[in-house]
Amino acid sequence: MMEKFRTVIDFCLSHQKLLGYGAVSLLTAGSERIFSVVVFKCPCNSWNLLYGSVFMLVPALILFLLGLLLSTRSWRVLTGCCAPGRLSRAGHRGRICRYLRILWLVVIGAAVAPLTWIAVALLGGHFYECAASGNTIVQRYMCQGEGSQCLKELPQVPCGDGSSQKVQDSLMSLRAQSQVMGWILISTVTILALISTCISRCRSPVSVLHLAFWKMYMAKEQELFEIKAKEHAAKLAERNLKCFFDSTELKPFLTPGTQSWQAISSLFAFNPEEHYYSMIHKYVSSKNKNSSIRSAEGDTFPACLGFVDAAVVTETKVF
Repeated sequence: MMEKFRTVIDFCLSHQKLLGYGAVSLLTAGSERIFSVVVFKCPCNSWNLLYGSVFMLVPALILFLLGLLLSTRSWRVLTGCCAPGRLSRAGHRGRICRYLRILWLVVIGAAVAPLTWIAVALLGGHFYECAASGNTIVQRYMCQGEGSQCLKELPQVPCGDGSSQKVQDSLMSLRAQSQVMGWILISTVTILALISTCISRCRSPVSVLHLAFWKMYMAKEQELFEIKAKEHAAKLAERNLKCFFDSTELKPFLTPGTQSWQAISSLFAFNPEEHYYSMIHKYVSSKNKNSSIRSAEGDTFPACLGFVDAAVVTETKVF
């Protein structure tokens, strides 16, 4: 029994990113179903187009913005980038290109939930039926040769008030169009995801087992960093409070300086000549060698190593 449980845990750890996207997609799909059944009520009048479009697109926009807000990479790039004294250093073309590349990965990750919302909404058809029935172009196309009565009845179709067979057939056509667009969107996103994954893996500078070990190291480093950071913060707080309440002399306490924190918060670059697993690994190794931690010639930024910059201590994430 324990062996089976351990196998499940190992699978979750090795597919953490995939499971995370899966959980986000399931939650988004469930939320869309609740909205379409409980909240959404098509007005069946001149508001159809605006009402249906808002329910389809605005939640997707909100989910996209939340994805950007919750992304570790976006804050790693933006935090301190406009601080006094750093604007001149940030003007290097290579650094700007690297930032844009990271932000592009952030956008791709944040697009999972909104694309799921739109795809599920299209498969359901309710939002699209409401919006399309209020679109004048769609109305003219579907009521071609049917007269003004069809134009009056078409906005009532989502409420089930259409009387003519032509209008009912139009409703079925709208639902079919919505579902076809939904499947096209899903297949397109799936194909693009497969192609991008294959390209990033083909360009990987390390082997598959080395990559698996690297992810294990990052998970363990993140776990230990959180423990050590809490211990260090607790000792510093205890010293300061003891000095305040007991009026004792302030004892020396070594803690990393601002430059050290900035160094380990920088974007990770892979260099085959000096191989490090994280910015902390690079910092402590360079510190012992009295060398610089800045990017050097030969540094690359493989997409498959993006998980290094995505590492974050969950308890200390601040927005």
